[in-house]
Amino acid sequence: MTLAACTATKPVVNPNLVVLGHAGSGFYTPISPFNYRPPSSWRGIRRALLRGADGVEIDLQMSRDSVVMLYHDQHLQDGSTGTGCVSQRTAAELTQLRYQGGFPYDLIQKEHPITFDTLLARLNRWASFPFIHLDLHEDDQCLPPGRQNEKVPLLVRQIARSLARYHAPLNKVLFITQDGATVRLARAAMPGVRVGLEIASDEFAAGLKTAKAEKVQTVVLDADRVTPEQSAQAHAAGFKVVVFGGRSAGDLRRVLRTQPDEIEVDNVRRLLIMQGRGGK
Repeated sequence: MTLAACTATKPVVNPNLVVLGHAGSGFYTPISPFNYRPPSSWRGIRRALLRGADGVEIDLQMSRDSVVMLYHDQHLQDGSTGTGCVSQRTAAELTQLRYQGGFPYDLIQKEHPITFDTLLARLNRWASFPFIHLDLHEDDQCLPPGRQNEKVPLLVRQIARSLARYHAPLNKVLFITQDGATVRLARAAMPGVRVGLEIASDEFAAGLKTAKAEKVQTVVLDADRVTPEQSAQAHAAGFKVVVFGGRSAGDLRRVLRTQPDEIEVDNVRRLLIMQGRGGK
């Protein structure tokens, strides 16, 4: 093998890289690694932090009684014993549901959805408050077309109240949205919070234009499609770059070559080892 080929496959090491668990410890996987923990569940979040992650990315939705919940899927039946949408159930009902991932995961995991307040209370007991990326699920599929985003302003306000109630350090928070209007809502509700605009790779030029217009600090890109050129353009425009996803060694080497500032990764241990940070 030539020296050039060896260099091309060697992982890029960035001592300043912020490593976060994507939806906690990622999604259900049978191998490499075996992960039975549901996405955005407490056990998945705890696992990522114990592995040595600097923080976690989580998915937020709002219950019928306006409580902010951690839940990834659009519909409850896609990942739990419930049916319908998070917005159709009270927080008390949602916390009684059981996550479901099918065989063999449900032989091991016994998780229930938790509230955002519960998460913040637990993170406050951590030795150092970790970074948290808050991914808003803004489209409520159980509302009629044209009304699916109508509860977003309340969701943003409720998130802000919880962060204030638990004295969460805003310098450790990234608020992620795909909508310029939500960027403005977040700024009004949480002055000083860092806001990231998620940009689809096939809409990168338009998304970067929106990010500039809204004066966000960060752009969020998909590991499956991000390119070094896109990352370089974002950096040249003054943005920090967050990439979400990546699990295999090959995927992570490819993502690292885009030189992101932060990675929401599906395999925390593997990425930390690649970065020379052990991996517990």
